[in-house]
Amino acid sequence: MPEIIIYTAGFCPYCTMAKRLLDKKGVTYTEINVDAEPGLRQAMMEKTQRRTVPQIYIGTTHIGGFDDLYALELQKQLDPLLVKSILAAEQPS
Repeated sequence: MPEIIIYTAGFCPYCTMAKRLLDKKGVTYTEINVDAEPGLRQAMMEKTQRRTVPQIYIGTTHIGGFDDLYALELQKQLDPLLVKSILAAEQPS
């Protein structure tokens, strides 16, 4: 599976919805709660150039937030992106 990273925060309904959608897809992801340690939110902001959560990466592709993830799902582009990332992850280096 491609590495999927989702930056979240406590009590974030959009984070919950993003995780539910990814769970529905049957993919595993690494959740980084930016409230858990000082500096995690700053690191996320430097990486994504955004302040809000969730921020989602599929492989090296920055998807954005929940609205962006859901838009990909509605446009039937999320599954192909997941498959493409899986195939890329399986290629020998």
